[in-house]
Amino acid sequence: MIVILAAATPNVHAGTTPFQPITRFPGQGDLINWCHDMSIGTGILLLIMGAVYLLYGWSMFKWLVTINAGIIGGCIGAAVGQRYGYPLAIGTLCCIVAASITLPLMKWAVAVVGGICGALVGAAIWRTAGLEPNLAWAGAMTGLVGFGMLSFILFRGSIIMYTSLQGAMMLILGVLGLMFKHPDFIPRVTQTMTTQPFVLPIAVFIPAILGLIYQQTHAGGSAGGGPAPAKK
Repeated sequence: MIVILAAATPNVHAGTTPFQPITRFPGQGDLINWCHDMSIGTGILLLIMGAVYLLYGWSMFKWLVTINAGIIGGCIGAAVGQRYGYPLAIGTLCCIVAASITLPLMKWAVAVVGGICGALVGAAIWRTAGLEPNLAWAGAMTGLVGFGMLSFILFRGSIIMYTSLQGAMMLILGVLGLMFKHPDFIPRVTQTMTTQPFVLPIAVFIPAILGLIYQQTHAGGSAGGGPAPAKK
C-alpha cells in the first residue's frame, strides 16, 4: 500500500514540486519507472520492511498499522499543504495526528487500512485483467467493501493477509529497484514485465502466500498487543 501511494506519482522525479497528488491508479509501467529511479537505500529499506511485514505482520500489527496510518495521513496532508505552500509542515502534522488517533481506534484503523488494501488489490486485478482503465474504480470499490468488512469478521486473519500482501509488494519492488542498478538487468526485466503483465502479480502472490502460511503457523494468538485467549 505504501509503495502504491509513492508509485502513483510517476512524474515526481521530473516535476518541480516536491509532492504531486494521486490522480489515477498506477500501471505496471509506472511501477517500473519508479523502481528504475529508486535509490539503493530505498531498495534496501523496502527489502527490510517487506520482510518485517511478511514475517511479523500479526506479532507487530499495532506498530505496522500505525506506521501505515501515519504515512497515509502524511501523504494526504502533503497534498493539501502543496496548495498553500507548506507541504512538509502540514504533511508532518497530519502524519502525527493520524498515527496518534490510530492506537485508541485500532479496530477501525485496521478496517480502514484493509479497505485501502482491498481497493488497491481490486484495482490492480481490474487493470491486470485488461478491463477498461477508466472504470478501475469499480474493482477498487469492490475490494474496499470486501476487505473492509472482512476486517470485522476475521480480525486476526485479515491482518495476516493484509500484512502479507503489503510485505510481498514491498519486497518485490525492493528487489526490482536493486536489480535496476545493474545495467545488464535493466533491458531484460523491463521487457519481461512489459510483455508479460502477469509476472509481477505472480511474483507478489507467491511470497504473500508463503508469508501468510508462516504467520498462521508461527504467530501467537495474543501477539501484537491483541487480547489474550481466555483461560479455561
